[in-house]
Order: sequence, then structure tokens, then C-alpha cells
Amino acid sequence: MTDFTPISALLGGALLGISALLLLLFNGKIAGISGMLNAAFSKQAGKSWRISFLIGLMIAPLILSHSQWQLPQHIETHWITILIAGLLVGIGTRIGSGCTSGHGVCGLGRLSTRSLVATITFMSVAVLTVFITQLF
Repeated sequence: MTDFTPISALLGGALLGISALLLLLFNGKIAGISGMLNAAFSKQAGKSWRISFLIGLMIAPLILSHSQWQLPQHIETHWITILIAGLLVGIGTRIGSGCTSGHGVCGLGRLSTRSLVATITFMSVAVLTVFITQLF
């Protein structure tokens, strides 16, 4: 997954945008994954659609693994690095009141100023992180 593949990126982005749009149109809900995950594990009523959406996110790669698209079989980093990265993403999601899908896809699509600031912030931090990690 180190090579840029514009067709699969375009198809993936289009599917993500269409699914977010359909969820907003038919349910009036935002497709922010962190909010869905939080609500799915809370005692909040009406969470079956959230659980279904999350299950779909988990089984889609399994279905696609039987097609021409291949998923990475190995991640070349230590498990502690992955654990720390996940923890930092979780903290950032909580502080930023949403995740990349909620702000970057849905919030920007709704012209939310808060989502614009959040997206600029996490993209800037991502670029800086890549720059720093490539130095070492």
C-alpha cells in the first residue's frame, strides 16, 4: 500500500462520500465513526443502525479480500508503536469532538467551520508526523 493508485483511491473516496450522504439523507445522521462507536457501547436507545454500520465496516475488507484488491498482510512496525498511535488517535478524537470521517468527510461536506479547523489541524499534524518519522 505504498504506491499511489488513483483509481482505487477515487472509488474508495466516492463510496465513502456516497455512504455518508445516504446516511445523512435517509437517517439525518452524521457518519462519524468515533461517534457511532461511542453510541454503540452506550446505553443510548436506537443504536442498531450504528452497530450495523460498524459491522459493515469490519466485514467489507473480508469480502474484498476475495476480489482483485489485496489488503496488507504485514505491518512493519512494533506492536507498541501501533498501541501508542491508537491511543493518541483516540485522545485526539475525544479532544477534537470527532474523527477524520466525521470532520473531514461529513463536516466539510456540510461547510462546518469547526470541521474545517479540525481537518486542517489533524492533516497538519499528520504531515508533520510523517516528516519527523522519515528523519529517523
